[in-house]
Amino acid sequence: MKIKKFINKKNKTKIVALSAYSKNIASVLDNYCDLILVGDSLGSVLYNYKSTREVSLNTMIEHSKSVRMGVKKSLMVVDMPHNTYRDPKEALINAKKIISKTKCDAVKLEGGQKIYKIVKNLIKYNIPVMGHLGLLPQSEKTFKFKGQKKSERDKILQDAKLLQDAGVFSIVLECIETSLAKLITKEIKIPTIGIGASNNCDGQILVLDDLIGLNNINVRFVKKYSNVRREISKAVASYAYDVRKKKFPLKKHSY
Repeated sequence: MKIKKFINKKNKTKIVALSAYSKNIASVLDNYCDLILVGDSLGSVLYNYKSTREVSLNTMIEHSKSVRMGVKKSLMVVDMPHNTYRDPKEALINAKKIISKTKCDAVKLEGGQKIYKIVKNLIKYNIPVMGHLGLLPQSEKTFKFKGQKKSERDKILQDAKLLQDAGVFSIVLECIETSLAKLITKEIKIPTIGIGASNNCDGQILVLDDLIGLNNINVRFVKKYSNVRREISKAVASYAYDVRKKKFPLKKHSY
């Protein structure tokens, strides 16, 4: 039911999506988002991994279990990490494991034609799937935006249509050229969710830590709406001062 309502948002209202890796953050996002993604971006955001390829299935599951406790209204999607969906059988086993242990609403896979049969098989077993095209962090060696060459544009558009045919309910478009994002969004009947893919998509997603300024990152497609890093620094500085000056804890903070 949640997924049907999500699909019906296409051409009606812009979709709001963000990442979350814990219950406390998820419970805040749930008040504003249509979709909350437990992204394998947690590899770099939380664990300082060099790429998302280092993220394990168990790590995704444990963070997703935490997020699930904070999500009541939003659609909750979990990234299937690298090397967990290399063939239909492996993908089915791992997708079932993710859904059974986390109670998420859907899983997300990266790729187009290469995962067509994998996605079809998951859908056959009633596992909702979200697609991901454009820049694919699990397989890219260099991070460059996509859709400059005609051959590349044609391939991404074809992959979008293939994923729709396979049964995905939505597709993330990452770092693709503006007019291509517009074309794909027009050509397919399911919602597109952009990240670095212009406002022509049906919705937008960002990594929350980037949005709130907790990550010390500067990339073109991120707008920083806050500077939480600065606020944390101010709070910790005040705490450290009070402790050293014996201003904390006071009598009212003690038993």
